[in-house]
Amino acid sequence: MIGTRQPRTGDDAGALDDETGGDDVTTPVDSARTAAILGALDADGQVRVRDLARRLGVSDVTIRKDLEALQARAALRRVRGGAVPVERDADPAARDEGPFEARMRLRRAEKEAVADAVAPLVADGDVIALDSSTTCHLLAGRLLDRHGLVVVTNSLRTATLLAERTDATVLVPGGTVRRPSFSLVGDVGASLAGRGRIDRGFFSGTGISPGAGLAEFTAEEAHAKQVLAAPCREVHALVDPSKFGGLSLCTSIPADRLTAVWTTAGADPGAVAALTAAGVTVNVPGAPSRPGREEP
Repeated sequence: MIGTRQPRTGDDAGALDDETGGDDVTTPVDSARTAAILGALDADGQVRVRDLARRLGVSDVTIRKDLEALQARAALRRVRGGAVPVERDADPAARDEGPFEARMRLRRAEKEAVADAVAPLVADGDVIALDSSTTCHLLAGRLLDRHGLVVVTNSLRTATLLAERTDATVLVPGGTVRRPSFSLVGDVGASLAGRGRIDRGFFSGTGISPGAGLAEFTAEEAHAKQVLAAPCREVHALVDPSKFGGLSLCTSIPADRLTAVWTTAGADPGAVAALTAAGVTVNVPGAPSRPGREEP
């Protein structure tokens, strides 16, 4: 059940593996590009070379030079395929997704839109699972008027919200508190054993692709989500557009286990098409549903 490192395939591989080409950094960063790069980094929590090049109308080589120059100024930290804020460690073994409060501010409107679209799936009396993501926490806030829910979650914040403001029965698996996400990780499976099936599970991650499925930076977070998803009849991925091909290391839920993906306008069309071709239904609020495989 432990998440494993997954190789990038297809478009993602090209975007993330071509890191060393181009000239050395010899020119200063254009001030307009600097503002655009740092603005995107602040808004999204990460930037990718390919996306920046397309958005700013310059070559990948130019963007790599810009990122190297900005790293020299300690304005960001380079990682394979792009850059992340300086407070994140460049060593993949030490990297995490960032503090919960900071992630709540990132792409907030898009996460709210996804939560709004998914909330009608939950009816009074349902048994559901919610992971420790900020999007699922926002979803929980839309379920405060439901009655008789049974909610399994490894999020301490979500468990507290529901316990204080609803009549839901809240089951929190045992484990070790992971501070960046305020989640429980580790041996979380024992408390779920023998408790029956969960109607629907809702999960997010740091990246999603056909090859890696829904993925995380850390193996411990991926493992906790694997265990939480195992008893679920339906598994829904709640992801903002930045997660398509996003930087991640460990599969939490493979693509063939996903009932549907929920996102918003702005997701990379190629990445969405690749998931659809792999048989995954992708739902975009306000746009026609993209059919994937049929569910029994």
